[in-house]
Amino acid sequence: MEYDTLTARKLTPRIGAIIEGVELGKPLGEAQVADLRKALADHQVIFFRNQDLDPARLKEVGAHFGPLARHALKGLPDHPEVRKLHADETSKHVAGEEWHSDMTCAPKPPMGSILYLHTLPSLGGDTVFSSMYAAYDALSDRMKTYLEGLTATHDGKLAFGRFDPTGNYPVAVHPVIRTHPETGKKVIFVNPGFTSHINELSKLESDAILNFLYQHCANEYFQVRFTWEPHSVAFWDNRCTQHLAIWDYFPEVRSGYRVQIEDEQAPVA
Repeated sequence: MEYDTLTARKLTPRIGAIIEGVELGKPLGEAQVADLRKALADHQVIFFRNQDLDPARLKEVGAHFGPLARHALKGLPDHPEVRKLHADETSKHVAGEEWHSDMTCAPKPPMGSILYLHTLPSLGGDTVFSSMYAAYDALSDRMKTYLEGLTATHDGKLAFGRFDPTGNYPVAVHPVIRTHPETGKKVIFVNPGFTSHINELSKLESDAILNFLYQHCANEYFQVRFTWEPHSVAFWDNRCTQHLAIWDYFPEVRSGYRVQIEDEQAPVA
């Protein structure tokens, strides 16, 4: 996979690449943006080292790929589209500590997210990403047929209620198997962070199928594990990946900023 303005070094056979030759802290040209779009489609999640960003510049980077989506939890006062992610010795929970795709409780979940971390613990704090292309492809033909046409409810309170139990969080219904709008590939689109149940099944059957899918999607053969360094960036396609932030560094500090990019359409089967 070749690009005109950057290089992409694959990290695993199925997902993830390190991008070199791009300084996100400086204005991006059209050719660079086009190459980054292609790299994201090719690798599902792309990583950058040694980037100089602040919330304003992070917004500018994200806006190249679409309008920025506001998170269900509050953003920064001066930059409401930017969410601060910070964990320290006072934290009782951290964002993303179970497998999920971002904000699938929204009628149109974000197409992607960009996370910049400036402060890291001395050890730990990795993020693991799993390819939902690979997860779908590994299902048996009989299971693929069974899942086609099913829908699931995604409830924001499951993920965000522990941070603010009084919040009014969105609830949405999406296909269990969705088609990626750009690549045309099928993906599994349920996750333990947001999905409450499969609508067409009894609770007993729904729980059994979801538990199987969650275990299946967490298979290490579908994954890439990213070890952060200060001033690193991860940009993931939210439509075809899940991720898990590993909180193994308490009570040390892990801190940075994230933006989410709106999708043009709701998930379709």
